Amino acid sequence: MKKIGITTTVPIEILISAGYRVIDLNNIFIMSRKYSDYIEFAEKDGFPRSSCAFKKGVYGAAIANDFLEIIGVTEGDCSNSKALEEVFRMKGIKVYPFAYPSTHKLSDLKHSIDKFMNYFNVNMNQVEVVRKKLNNVRTLVKKIDELTYIDNKATALENHIYQVSCSDFNGNFIKFEKELEQKISEIESRKPIEKKLRLAYIGTPPMTLNIYEFVENFDARFVYNEVQREFAFPRGKMHSNIYEQYYDYTYPYNIEFRIEEIKKQIKERKIDGIINYTQSFCYRQIEHIIIKEALDIPILNVEGDKLNALDARTKLRIEAFLDMLIDMR
Repeated sequence: MKKIGITTTVPIEILISAGYRVIDLNNIFIMSRKYSDYIEFAEKDGFPRSSCAFKKGVYGAAIANDFLEIIGVTEGDCSNSKALEEVFRMKGIKVYPFAYPSTHKLSDLKHSIDKFMNYFNVNMNQVEVVRKKLNNVRTLVKKIDELTYIDNKATALENHIYQVSCSDFNGNFIKFEKELEQKISEIESRKPIEKKLRLAYIGTPPMTLNIYEFVENFDARFVYNEVQREFAFPRGKMHSNIYEQYYDYTYPYNIEFRIEEIKKQIKERKIDGIINYTQSFCYRQIEHIIIKEALDIPILNVEGDKLNALDARTKLRIEAFLDMLIDMR
């Protein structure tokens, strides 16, 4: 089976219909023991030190793992994506474009998805068959989310991993479905986790995965992973076709659309405070101004760069934030 790399969540249903094994390059980068080597490799090839570590890591992962085909998201992703795609083309990698239209009009998105289907010579019927299968898998991931914030049995890290994995279903959605069924059974047998503070994690999925364990050292836990949850399309089964499903996907569109869903989840999950994670040199750092103004709840902005673990300063800031939330209670 041919493999194809993605740099962010795209309509994977189309790629699977076309016979591809889809791999999220972000997941390769973050989970690899060689993650720092991927960054260093990109910098040796000329990537500026003052550029996003994610983009450098994705580049390194793609080259080191011999990807010959990649999906490039030309609209609705990082502002550096276009330049990255140009470098991939220079390296001889075939890049297929896909866009989430900034207009956020259903008609414009339909046009973009239709073009994407044409690139891979698949039709709507084929895509919808795959979409229904994937949404059955996504329903299991939604169950893990519920086991996190309703039953309080799944950990925040488990919540993160299984939701973020829905970008590519770990390259094999059938195997991933079986893994999920086993994991749910194991989680359901646990006793509830008792913590006083209920936190939301919003923004870019973290390079510093130990943020979850660190927070749980205190009387607190994350019960909402915003972007990761969107990767898992929790509302997917509500929609009648692929156009509606990707129109309702909040991540690639304007910040106001994201905030609407965040507000709903703050209320439903009884959130006490928010940690907003951004990467250094990312335009989403500026969006924190809007987020802080729009949400009537304490928010701490945490910035990551090249490290895959929290530094001492960030740990102190998080600890102080949690102490403040406890005092407010």
